[in-house]
Amino acid sequence: MHCVPLFCFLWFCHHLYYNQAVPIRKVQDDTKTLTKTIITRINDISHMYSISAKQRVTGLDFIPGLHPFQSLSDMDQTLAIYQQILSNLSSRNMVQISNDLENLRDLLHLLGSLKSCPFDEADGLSALGNLEGVMEASLYSTEVVTLSRLQKSLYGMLQQLDLIHGC
Repeated sequence: MHCVPLFCFLWFCHHLYYNQAVPIRKVQDDTKTLTKTIITRINDISHMYSISAKQRVTGLDFIPGLHPFQSLSDMDQTLAIYQQILSNLSSRNMVQISNDLENLRDLLHLLGSLKSCPFDEADGLSALGNLEGVMEASLYSTEVVTLSRLQKSLYGMLQQLDLIHGC
């Protein structure tokens, strides 16, 4: 007789524990899947390979380079900058990748809220002041460099998502 209430209590605790863990894991898996999808879209853009990614192009310092992400908020801020740049590029592929980045940022925000992480407002957007002028002067180079650096950042995000347990 005493086993039934104990069993119910243990079942309830187990249910509470795994109900919290499953959504975080699912959101994290969805985040990884979308990240891989964006990387695949970048790989599918054939003209990206006609200019070496190692070639130096002046005036594109505002495009983030590869750096280790310390938090989900860092990832979001970097993606916000890329999204802003890509939204100013007119090609259909850029619009799709920009939309994907918006969805990825939403997943990061959801993951952050499940982990009770505060998110800072994306403050790197102010560095994009003369974006239109730079893009008029070198639209093709901006596109190639942006996609190359975004791809490297996304690979870094994939690695960091498993390592960031807190905020």
